[in-house]
Amino acid sequence: MNTQRVWFAFFIVLALTMNFSFFVGEIDNPDHHHPYEFFFALIVSLIATVLKIGDRSHVGAVLLATSLVADVQLIIGAVIWGYAAQNGTAIEPSVMASVVSLAGGAMVANIISVVLLLAETIQIKR
Repeated sequence: MNTQRVWFAFFIVLALTMNFSFFVGEIDNPDHHHPYEFFFALIVSLIATVLKIGDRSHVGAVLLATSLVADVQLIIGAVIWGYAAQNGTAIEPSVMASVVSLAGGAMVANIISVVLLLAETIQIKR
């Protein structure tokens, strides 16, 4: 068993599951979407991106591209959320809907990453 591949797959799947756990709930209700959960989803996504950088295969390039898409969407969501939280009042439903929508886009990119990882794993011959 290749431990590097285990960690690689672990962080790809963890990025998807953390993103999904943030995404679930009413899209515009801030009580259903915790900021720490969003923060950890972003951090795990960034770690998964760093792990994908060393892969020089064609599938590795597509995996890196999907991870970069997820990172960009989560970073934009974090900027929007941070900017909206600057005034010290509750986050408006429209702002939360934007952040959750961006997290949903990142989740789609993470799903593509997991599907590609599974396809690559199935193709490997022993």
